[in-house]
Amino acid sequence: MEPELLHGVTDAVATVVLHHPAKRNAMTAAMWRALPPLLDKLAADPAVRALVLTGAGGTFCAGADISTLRGSPDETQQLAVRAEEALAAFPKPTLAAVKGHCVGGGAQLAAACDLRFAEEGALFGVTPAKLGIVYPSSATRRLVALVGPATAKYLLFSGELIDTERALRTGLVDEVLPADGLDERVAEFTRVLVSRSQLTQAAAKEFADGRTDRDTHWAAQARGSGDTAEGVAAFLDGREPRFTWTTSG
Repeated sequence: MEPELLHGVTDAVATVVLHHPAKRNAMTAAMWRALPPLLDKLAADPAVRALVLTGAGGTFCAGADISTLRGSPDETQQLAVRAEEALAAFPKPTLAAVKGHCVGGGAQLAAACDLRFAEEGALFGVTPAKLGIVYPSSATRRLVALVGPATAKYLLFSGELIDTERALRTGLVDEVLPADGLDERVAEFTRVLVSRSQLTQAAAKEFADGRTDRDTHWAAQARGSGDTAEGVAAFLDGREPRFTWTTSG
């Protein structure tokens, strides 16, 4: 089967699957190129309230397909950066569900998600030093923001893989689940995400990612949304809130 991105939407959660099992879901140029328009499509879908990125089978992503680097490594890196930035800019909560190897370009994509849940036994690595590649500045800054400069340098300088225990301790992942427990936990947690206010989530995502010029915008959105009134009323009535503000307008 040709390398591709699979996707579907169930119960307001979009799932994007990196599918290249012959090479442990390594990203081809075509896969990098296909990700931004797919994300645009899912972002515009009012039925989507959260997104999960995962890999086919028992691995997340082993990086870039090295065979694609022989022709034009600069072009491949540009495609990877565009895909990474599109994922980071997705306006709804994103979660990487990681099994097996999450290496190189796979780690780049996982770091661009808002959250990362991993199954015990997963391995993480940022491996450009093994290939003589300059890791993109955007990806480097994002990695530093997650794990701090010391761990980022350890990963980038050495290209060594780390296990889930160290990934959790350094902040690279948010939760580690027992074997066969990842899918259930991701489904449970995304049910929580889609029940919450998209207004709160969208504003928090921008603020957490460093936007400092949007306070007035989000204050106006909050005043006109009705979400605050609904949230307070639902709390006082002892019921689940029915939030109506959406990123899709």
